[in-house]
Amino acid sequence: MIIKAATLMFSGAVLANVPDAADESVNDMIDTAASATADAAQDAAQDVNRLLQFLEDSIPALISFGIKVVLALIVFFIGGKVITWLRKIVRRSLERAVVDAGAVQFIDSVLKFGLYALLIIMIAMNFGVESSSVAALLASAGVAIGLAVQGSLSNFAGGVLILVLKPFEVGDYIIVTQEGIEGTVKEIQVFYTKLATVDNQRVVVPNSILTENSLTNVTARPERQLDLKIGISYDSDLKKAKEIIEGMLAVDSTIKQDEDVRVFVDSLGESAVVIGLRAWVATEDYWSTRWRLLEQIKVTFDEEGIEIPYNQLTVHLKGEGEGRKNEEAMR
Repeated sequence: MIIKAATLMFSGAVLANVPDAADESVNDMIDTAASATADAAQDAAQDVNRLLQFLEDSIPALISFGIKVVLALIVFFIGGKVITWLRKIVRRSLERAVVDAGAVQFIDSVLKFGLYALLIIMIAMNFGVESSSVAALLASAGVAIGLAVQGSLSNFAGGVLILVLKPFEVGDYIIVTQEGIEGTVKEIQVFYTKLATVDNQRVVVPNSILTENSLTNVTARPERQLDLKIGISYDSDLKKAKEIIEGMLAVDSTIKQDEDVRVFVDSLGESAVVIGLRAWVATEDYWSTRWRLLEQIKVTFDEEGIEIPYNQLTVHLKGEGEGRKNEEAMR
């Protein structure tokens, strides 16, 4: 009886303590979560404080850097205007001194490049770059650039040679036979020369090509010799053909009559007698005169019954038997 009563009392005590243990475990979890949340909030607050402190410490430097950037842009803009103004003054001075147009363009290109390089160096020094560092940078960069742009340096040297030796000028028509390049010179710059072709295409030629190859300056002289060759058949009247050509040259307004004008037999070809004509015209009239005379000669020769032959083979058959043998041979 006593044992049974003790057992009941122990069981009641155990059941009474179970809710207390559960409540204690829940409270511990809540306390842990609250502690973790508080630590996280404290860390976040510290990060925000550090960021604000960093911004507060950096704001003066950022403002100073921003002011320098704005000033650099303003200086670059104003410097560009000043450079443009100086280039105009130099160009006008050279034009008043009747300097060659190619030399004016070359000097203008060099002046533009040098002034902009100086402006950029001044802006860099405004950002705190030391002049000694700039000099060392320019020296090392000069060596590296010199090795990397040997072709460009040769083009620059070619531009200088063109201006000094003047094989051509702006407005001249040149032909570089080896490269298959020809056109009218429009600009002579530091590294390149710009040409305009007959069909108005723009060709940019490195100066080194123009100085290292033979070129023909077609318009170097104010006058140019017109040299034409026309073939007539052996059956045509040679003297009549020559008189027709001489009459055309005598009345043509573009032919310089005070210069030597000749009409002659140039050669005896396989199927034609080749008549040559030589006369002098103004350089700008060369092509128009050439095209007009060729057309007039063809039309007049047709009207006068003078044949301009083309290559042909004439076969003469002697006798009926030989003719048959020739036909069988041809088969």
